[in-house]
Amino acid sequence: MRATALRATQRFDDVLKIAVLRGGGLGDLIFALPALDALAEAYPEAEIVLLGTPAHRALLQGRPGPVSRVEVLPYAPGVYAPGGRDDPVGTAAFLQRMSRERFDLACQLHGGGRYSNPFLLGLGARHTVGTATPDAAPLERTLPYLYYQHEVLRWLETVALAGATSTGPEPRVAVSPQERLRGLELVGDSRDAVAVIHPGATDPRRRWPAERFAQIAVRCARDGLRVVLVGDGDDAHVADEIAEEAARSAGDDVVSLAGRLSFSDLMGVLAVADVFVGNDSGPRHLAHAAGTPTVGIFWIGNMINAGPLTRGRHRVQLSWTTHCPVCGRDATQVGWTAPRCEHDVPFVADVSVDAVYEDVRALASVTATRARLRGT
Repeated sequence: MRATALRATQRFDDVLKIAVLRGGGLGDLIFALPALDALAEAYPEAEIVLLGTPAHRALLQGRPGPVSRVEVLPYAPGVYAPGGRDDPVGTAAFLQRMSRERFDLACQLHGGGRYSNPFLLGLGARHTVGTATPDAAPLERTLPYLYYQHEVLRWLETVALAGATSTGPEPRVAVSPQERLRGLELVGDSRDAVAVIHPGATDPRRRWPAERFAQIAVRCARDGLRVVLVGDGDDAHVADEIAEEAARSAGDDVVSLAGRLSFSDLMGVLAVADVFVGNDSGPRHLAHAAGTPTVGIFWIGNMINAGPLTRGRHRVQLSWTTHCPVCGRDATQVGWTAPRCEHDVPFVADVSVDAVYEDVRALASVTATRARLRGT
């Protein structure tokens, strides 16, 4: 029997279809991938159906991995509610349709369970496992939800309730040869090392100031790296502005592909990069899962839950800010215990450009992704 750091509960019998509830952003999905791998290894005959978001479907559809298919969640509070949307009729229809699938096992990998556990129970699965705060509906096997725990380990510990032991803590997303070739095409045919920069984050408090990223881009270009900015939605114009500002000093070695990449294109660009630089965000986690070295800027609270677990290829620069710079409210009290203040100021502005760039140089000097690709 293979040793594991997590104590597993006995497996369930006759499990041929598994539902996994995991909403949220790309990073949220990436954190759950090792748990999905563990489920696939524990139940090799089972079909794993991810109840996720349109972004999850776009990323995983047609890609090798543990998930057989993605069913897009309905608009439901606390489960999937972009813009505060709520569709009780659609939610009821979704649960009715999913209950006809007759899941043998349903796993809740989506928060503390106040909203997600009743949703999961609506699937009518034979067995249920998940996390729960004191006010959440209990499942058949439940793990207490305590906020400050690394998300990868939280979900590995959760699926261990179903007898699924860990296959390793590092998330992985398969990248196809076609995506790698497309990535090389998009970043250009230069033989220089490539640094990909993503300046965005869903939570404005996690965003390092844009002018700092511009300084990193200029330093990278001056040291012989080709710099590619990526981003989407509200991040796209910020990435474009950074590229324009940096290009005035560094020339054509700084370009922006923001707002112009499909998920498949983004995977290719991230996979062929020699180093990724960004905030605690979905693209950073995706770069990590693609096997690319990363330099991340993290607030200390997010680092506990979402930071990389290893340091050989992944470096972090931490902000130790614990109170809102505007109103002074304690930011370490989180979730249901203390709603956040209304200020969207960066909590990571105290991270220095010099510290981030030293990590970039250290990682870029020991990677040769593009050279390896040319040799394959």
